Amino acid sequence: MKTKVLIFSFLVLVLISGVLQVFAAGDKSEGLVFYYDYSEINNGKVADQSGNSYDGEIEGNITIVEDPEHGKVAKFESGSYLKLEPEKVKKDGNIPTNAFSVLAWVNVENNGAHHAIFNARSADNTWLTHPEIRVGEATYRWLLRAAAGNKIFDMKAGSPKPGKWVHYAGTYDRKKKPGAILFIDGKPVGEAAGDLPVSADWDQGARVGFNIDNKRPFTGMMDEVSVWEYGFSQEEIQEIIEKGLDGFLAVNPVEKLATTWATVKSSR
Repeated sequence: MKTKVLIFSFLVLVLISGVLQVFAAGDKSEGLVFYYDYSEINNGKVADQSGNSYDGEIEGNITIVEDPEHGKVAKFESGSYLKLEPEKVKKDGNIPTNAFSVLAWVNVENNGAHHAIFNARSADNTWLTHPEIRVGEATYRWLLRAAAGNKIFDMKAGSPKPGKWVHYAGTYDRKKKPGAILFIDGKPVGEAAGDLPVSADWDQGARVGFNIDNKRPFTGMMDEVSVWEYGFSQEEIQEIIEKGLDGFLAVNPVEKLATTWATVKSSR
């Protein structure tokens, strides 16, 4: 009996130690607004994997195809996009302001166009963000604006690779320096200063793959697109590239606690 008590006590100590380590590392989903992994389409929508239920409604022709490198991905025909419900995001208080990041795997067509990954527009016609692959200009773009159209930064850097998979990560944190960084395939290609909060007004809409004024259509394939109120480090971006977003988000403190405690109880 004493042996069992000692073993159980030891397992409890292991549990406490492990959970403290997990909580110290933090919940990696903190700040995640939406995440589409394009694993399937249900009732004309792509499910949001963030837990916020901001499913993307398909407009136009978006299909799920099998890619030899990435498995199931989305294929966007020109003029197609995912429509979000900005009023729901706003009601939940999840529109990013103090930090803002857009991450996605992209493989665009070589058509000389500007390919918009994500776009949102305010009631006063301010374009809040432009994460783009500008094939014709042979550059990537990463832009954010504050309220009343005040530009926080407008970055153009890097060299697109049409027809090839590239990981795009535009990240911003107004409380950190340099403020904004654009990572392509995990490497910084540009940075800019900035300390203004991003406008919280998405009243004219928010889309993945097409600007609100029906310009700059994303044409090609896309995978693992996500928007965050969080500014990523290079190490975190590289971890996401290596593990995928699902792998990066795999350890959740609450789930870890429940799983570990269940293991301890079963050993009693």
